[in-house]
Amino acid sequence: MPKMKTHRGAKKRFKVTGTGKLRRLQVNNNHILEKKAPKRMRRLKGETSVAPGDAARIKRMLGL
Repeated sequence: MPKMKTHRGAKKRFKVTGTGKLRRLQVNNNHILEKKAPKRMRRLKGETSVAPGDAARIKRMLGL
């Protein structure tokens, strides 16, 4: 049986922490930025955890 391939789109979007949790970037931070308030942009900075309902599917895509 051949090796399982990593889903390349998922690899670019998610990263795994040392404890095995999944992290992702916040949404709404890429375009049409002019009308978004600075306070909102600061809140959208950084990473957040992946929802538990999605975690199993994403781990499978990453080959974990």
